[in-house]
Amino acid sequence: QISHVQTKTPAEFEENFRQYGAQGYDLVIGHGFEYQDAAVRVAPDFPKTLYVTMSGNTVRPNVAGVQFAFEEASYLAGILAASMTKTGVIGAIGGTELPPVKRSFTAFAEGARSVKPGLTVIVSYVGNWEDVSAGKEQALAQIARKADVIFQNADAAGLGVFQAARESRTVFVIGANADQNAIAPEVTLGSVVIDLRHAFLLLAEQVKAHTFVPRVVSLGVRENVVRLVLNPSLQATIPPSTRAVIDSVQRRLFDGSLRL
Repeated sequence: QISHVQTKTPAEFEENFRQYGAQGYDLVIGHGFEYQDAAVRVAPDFPKTLYVTMSGNTVRPNVAGVQFAFEEASYLAGILAASMTKTGVIGAIGGTELPPVKRSFTAFAEGARSVKPGLTVIVSYVGNWEDVSAGKEQALAQIARKADVIFQNADAAGLGVFQAARESRTVFVIGANADQNAIAPEVTLGSVVIDLRHAFLLLAEQVKAHTFVPRVVSLGVRENVVRLVLNPSLQATIPPSTRAVIDSVQRRLFDGSLRL
């Protein structure tokens, strides 16, 4: 039996966790760093239910966290951005300054500077995850500072980044979380994708087999949960040498010879 509920306010985190525990669910996933406190409060009352928080780092007897190694594919996105910029200035725009978002932007900058050490990287935050107009304003501000490739991780607010890039006609965007290549295919170089379906399946299989041990689980390139997906519409504009470097670094992330 599978159920899904969308919380509208933080006050509902604990209420919904408690409801699923009372109904006897084996695995309850809170999709976000912000669900950890509620999981810790509720879990002791339902010891037979495993509570997992995505992007969480809290562990209890029946609480675990999943860290998506988003920074691995973000590093690859940085290589892509550095190879495509003409101004030597690239940008990153987030919704709010959450730890996983900050880590991904740091990796993005490191990947870019592995190709062009003197590159300028502008980082800014919208302040929320819903305001499309504010996302567009942040993008326009970065474009005014000569950023010509922008990596956005701002959910709905990030749609404003695509709008700004489309209107500028000289700026590329890199999407995040889902495959966003079709949103504005004429300006989107690629997307840093989290395959949530595969991640949930890996967890559910272990819980069903009673082999899961509560811990912080890292899922990244090696597990094929996080990856950089290039936009087929613009792939021909990406130099073969850049694609070769991305493939090489991806192999090193997969075999563990490169750790971020």
